[in-house]
Amino acid sequence: MNVPALRSPNAALVLDLLRTAGEDGISRLELAERTALTPQAVSKITARLRSEGLATEAGHRASTGGKPRTVLRLVPTAGYAVGVHLDRDELTTLLTDLAGTVAGRRTRALDLGEGAGAPPGDRAREVGEGGRGCAARRPCPRGR
Repeated sequence: MNVPALRSPNAALVLDLLRTAGEDGISRLELAERTALTPQAVSKITARLRSEGLATEAGHRASTGGKPRTVLRLVPTAGYAVGVHLDRDELTTLLTDLAGTVAGRRTRALDLGEGAGAPPGDRAREVGEGGRGCAARRPCPRGR
């Protein structure tokens, strides 16, 4: 995934609208209307998202005149996010795709109330191992 392509607040806004549109998708015209961006800006942003594999065409919708509108949708498996919840008694890691669908969850017992216990570096390693453990249970291309 090309993170610089998402650094633009406008690209992030378009990506979020693609995410919330779900499987039905959304047309470029609708994206332009909802973001107040020009149709040209939306076309450039969606072209970049498509080239990065984050969005894809999902069919066409009838138009009120002219050619049918091309519908775009998010490719949920184009990337993943790891969430971590660390509390005194357990460590939970969660893997989600770009649509927010849980792809993996791992919880393990932990005792942070043991005083001086393990050094912080050990706890950080445990968090990383939890994320990798979630990812190992689900096909997740490296770098996504």
